[in-house]
Amino acid sequence: MISKKDVDQVALLGRLELTGEEKEMFTRQLNDILEHFRFLERLDTTDVQPTAHVLPLKNVLREDWPGQHMSREDALANCPDRDEDYFKVPRIV
Repeated sequence: MISKKDVDQVALLGRLELTGEEKEMFTRQLNDILEHFRFLERLDTTDVQPTAHVLPLKNVLREDWPGQHMSREDALANCPDRDEDYFKVPRIV
């Protein structure tokens, strides 16, 4: 069972400020989720094959063939900020 103390700890780790009403609501919701998983654990899955995806999908990507590429000027034509032949973007630290 999830307690209010557990919800407080998760809120602290996530730097969330929760009201008492929100703590009650999340405690109740998390316990409902755990109860649903307990229900799923009781299901008989002996004849169910493991699957990676519920739909029989195949790779739908096209073949990658070399072809004509865009010129440097065309690529930089709509660039909001550039430095000679390069895109200029804000520095991220």
